[in-house]
Amino acid sequence: MADRAEPLTAGEAERTLVMERVFRANVERVFRAWTDPAFMVRWWGPEGFTTPELTLDVRPGGTWRTVMRSPDGSSHSVSGVFRAIDPPHRLVLSWAWEEADGTRGHETEIELTFATVETGTRMRLVQRLFQSPDWRDRHRHGWTQSLDKLDRYFG
Repeated sequence: MADRAEPLTAGEAERTLVMERVFRANVERVFRAWTDPAFMVRWWGPEGFTTPELTLDVRPGGTWRTVMRSPDGSSHSVSGVFRAIDPPHRLVLSWAWEEADGTRGHETEIELTFATVETGTRMRLVQRLFQSPDWRDRHRHGWTQSLDKLDRYFG
């Protein structure tokens, strides 16, 4: 999926999340927020969540994994592989929640692009293909809160 050239079908479009944000920081700093664990733990996860574990091997084929802790103390683990890296303009990585039995759930792909704009950096996040529009919407909620935290980090 990393270099998908053909347009999405209607069914694929409804299972794809597209979000854009402009951050008041230069493109190198926004890219670093996604690739440096010391910075990433400061904003990763929805409101009220902490990130007690985060590992990143930022290279094509390198793995990443994070454990987020919710306000009620429950842990949520997600992991993947970096598929493409073009600093500071593009990251492509896989994403799958880890199940209670240790297996990985449904895998999606995230493509992040970063472009310089007058007010800072425009970041575009595309995550595809979810099992359903409901899963897409759940991720939109989580990403919205995480990106709000990232925006405050740059504030």
